[in-house]
Amino acid sequence: MKDSSRIYRPPSEASSLIIQATVGCPYNRCAFCSMYKGVKFKIRPLEEIKEELREAREKRGEGIKSLFLADGNTIIMKTEMLEEILLYARSLFPRLERVTLYGAARYVDKKGLEELRRLRRAGLTRLHMGMESGDPQVLARINKGCTPEQIIHSCLKLKQAGIEISLYYLAGIGGPELSQSHALNSARVVNEIRPQFLRIRTYQPVPGSPLYEDYLQGKFRLLSPHQALREIKLLIENLECEGTLVLSDHYFNYWDVSGRLMQDRTVMLNEIECALVIPEEILRPQPYTYL
Repeated sequence: MKDSSRIYRPPSEASSLIIQATVGCPYNRCAFCSMYKGVKFKIRPLEEIKEELREAREKRGEGIKSLFLADGNTIIMKTEMLEEILLYARSLFPRLERVTLYGAARYVDKKGLEELRRLRRAGLTRLHMGMESGDPQVLARINKGCTPEQIIHSCLKLKQAGIEISLYYLAGIGGPELSQSHALNSARVVNEIRPQFLRIRTYQPVPGSPLYEDYLQGKFRLLSPHQALREIKLLIENLECEGTLVLSDHYFNYWDVSGRLMQDRTVMLNEIECALVIPEEILRPQPYTYL
């Protein structure tokens, strides 16, 4: 690895081969995020990326089945370059079944449908997108840089191209005052998109992010464990996406809620009801204490 920036990947990519195609995030202005602060975004040279793929082949053999192309918003790469990387990876790893990367709606939207179809034919199977919220007020508050309509448009284009979508919902990011509209408007957006995966994260303030400073100053209030669970319950109650998998697979969450909608809705809601009778102080603790 020639670049020293810290690499982040989705939990579902824990067993994937991770190759850093880009460094940092080209947007890097989300109020809740500190992952790439202080890191200047750049696209790594094509030959460096190919060299790392060859090194991986030498060290791990040709049996790699899953590949994640880091960092944030790798979808921003020129289609021709990303297509070449995908095809090269397939030539080195003939058993490759899944290739994934991060991509925000604003950057997916910059690509035409035929470009996305080319990437799918070259081997891109899934895109991880941080929707965070489907509520316009919440999106503006966290400086996400997109609208609910743009999220819907970009995701429907991905689906039309045959690329799976792993969509992320950030529970509690609206605070107590916007919790209900955050859940309801997010359910509306998800129902229009019908993603293959919806992954739930519970917001925790992270040092180095603007929203963390608001939290310290009392301008932003966190949801309590029960409030966060009720918000997730409201979201699930309003989802109508046949076949959408709902995963709560992150240690920031207070309770694991997983299932397939519509089949497992009752089971998931019952799980949340069980969690709501547990005293908040003995629910899964927050991972960090900042104050």
